[in-house]
Amino acid sequence: MTVTGIITAIVIGAIVGALGRLAVPGKQHIPIWLTIVIGIVAAFIGTAIAGALGVAHTSGIDWIELLLQVVVAAIGVILTVSLYRRRGVR
Repeated sequence: MTVTGIITAIVIGAIVGALGRLAVPGKQHIPIWLTIVIGIVAAFIGTAIAGALGVAHTSGIDWIELLLQVVVAAIGVILTVSLYRRRGVR
């Protein structure tokens, strides 16, 4: 992976994480760096799911893949917030 690929993964991860965080109702008490990490992981998982479903490569913007990434990020945010709340980390 090149430096450009790493920077792109961070930027896309931040966007996907932010969209996933916006999709979850209420206030989430997790740091922004954790949102970015959730977004990066969700982007990779969403891409893998899209590939398995055969919708990863389309002409134009891959809306289904992006939707899968945001849904995975929202699930990741929900799980992380519940773990943070349970452990009492602030």
